[in-house]
Amino acid sequence: MKARIRKLGVWVEETHEEAGRAIDPPTRKAVAAAVIENPFAGRYVEDLTDLMDIGEELGALLGEKCVAALGIRPDRAESYGKAALVGENGELEHAAALLHPKLGAPLRKAVEKGAALVPSSKKRGGMGQDLGIPLGHKDAAFVRSHFDGVEIRFNDAPRANEIVVAVAVTDSGRPLPRVGGLKVGEITGKDGLR
Repeated sequence: MKARIRKLGVWVEETHEEAGRAIDPPTRKAVAAAVIENPFAGRYVEDLTDLMDIGEELGALLGEKCVAALGIRPDRAESYGKAALVGENGELEHAAALLHPKLGAPLRKAVEKGAALVPSSKKRGGMGQDLGIPLGHKDAAFVRSHFDGVEIRFNDAPRANEIVVAVAVTDSGRPLPRVGGLKVGEITGKDGLR
């Protein structure tokens, strides 16, 4: 593996009650995150291929960890998202190189299919900074019940020369959705939108 991983974290968030109503089964979100060394920290580098390759490795590793944490078959995953938090000696472009060219394909494999774009965010920050991961339905962007997000943080990351890379996967949408839009049972999953 090209990535020099200092730390891995896996979280599962379950919502059992919302607005005084029981949520049964509970809605669940899993996040897997890696704290990695930034090989380009503190210097401008034109060719970011190494970070793109690391993104590909992490897409598979983190996506599989999320699905395992939820204890579901890959085809039961409903939403996904990705995010990166670059330490102070890095650039936002380093986050983009990790997240965009190659991370998506292995993440889609980990959740079986994934016709829709993977929502993403990138930011710069220091140790203990929260990282928000946006979520959307994996096969149909127009499913409003799955527009959501989840936050994580490491108390000691990212250090100046590190990047936190995170992937989130859910087995459901928001609890008690009621803002309309395409319903899960209406998805065709062919164009990534419907």
